[in-house]
Amino acid sequence: MTNLRLLARLDVKGPNLIKGINLEGLRIIGPPNEFAKRYYFQGADELLYMDCVASLYGRNHLSEIIKVAAEDIFIPITVGGGIRSIEDTMHILRSGADKVAINTAAVADPKIVSDIARRFGSQCMVISVEAKKIGEGYWEVYTHNGRERTGLNVLDWTKLCVSNGAGEILLTSVDREGTRKGFDVELIKAVSSAVNVPVIASGGMGKPGDLLSVVSEGGADAVAMADILHYNRAEIGDIRIVAEKAGLGVRHYENT
Repeated sequence: MTNLRLLARLDVKGPNLIKGINLEGLRIIGPPNEFAKRYYFQGADELLYMDCVASLYGRNHLSEIIKVAAEDIFIPITVGGGIRSIEDTMHILRSGADKVAINTAAVADPKIVSDIARRFGSQCMVISVEAKKIGEGYWEVYTHNGRERTGLNVLDWTKLCVSNGAGEILLTSVDREGTRKGFDVELIKAVSSAVNVPVIASGGMGKPGDLLSVVSEGGADAVAMADILHYNRAEIGDIRIVAEKAGLGVRHYENT
């Protein structure tokens, strides 16, 4: 197995880093790039910026934030929210992002996944999935920050996106997001067992030990963390130590 990656997730609304519960009730945390730099220096393996209202307004507003971040931050950056075309993708990559995460636009037209993968490579094309549990072993895909139902089965949808060229899945449990109750291990396991690309578990990390079950039982290749970092309940270094002690492969990081 490749090293477990530790991602800091930054949900952004306008100029502000925000945090919600179940993707609702958004609270302002502060300037996103101040937090991004903090997590970079703590040893984050990647950063994930999500424009959480972009789908409502039809475009991503993060390019200026990303341009500034990319001057000081030298780890991969994924950007999601409101990216609907090859042109949008090119714009955000030119701003300094390494990958794009697509949700709403892919549901509207699955061809966008193969178009981006062909043009920029599968490694650049992350499919972002907002999943809500509907019944036993069944999750539905949601869009617009967990507000809109699609009728799509998460397992069928992720398999289709991977066959269309998605190189990675960002899998957010809407039920767990912001709750500090731990990841939806059952959801992560169902998807990671069904596809042959890396799965990033997102939503619900309350304490460093929460990553152990989602990796060992759920098969996650990466974990995205927000609340636990924003509220200083743990630093990335603490989380890395927990992973190392459990025998999980993580990147060695020296804070110099």
